[in-house]
Amino acid sequence: MAEAARQKPQTWDEVLASHSPEVQAAARALEAVIREELPDVAVQFDPGNGLLAFGRSMKMRDLLFALIPHAGWVNLQLADGALLPNPDGLIEGTGKRIRHVKVRSAELAGDPRIRQIVRAELEANGGAGT
Repeated sequence: MAEAARQKPQTWDEVLASHSPEVQAAARALEAVIREELPDVAVQFDPGNGLLAFGRSMKMRDLLFALIPHAGWVNLQLADGALLPNPDGLIEGTGKRIRHVKVRSAELAGDPRIRQIVRAELEANGGAGT
């Protein structure tokens, strides 16, 4: 039984099940925003890192977003976050390219500023998805 407790989740639903209802709701809402803005998005669960990746394909150069749940928030990873406009200071991090937004609720995930960040990432990578 101790071995089973150490086993990494094998599905995105299993990852989310280990988090609070607030984190689960934020993750689901972010996933919906990404899917709405890029209807033909390729999606892949990475069990080793416990994240859900999104892109125009699953080739490294085509990856755009990742959702990474934490104890009190979900990181919305932005492949080109360092290049995106950040007038509200929501985009955090110091990476040369990848940055993130900490989303603590489904309400924030639905905020027009989050959708604008998603659209800006899409524009930085060949235009909008719709």
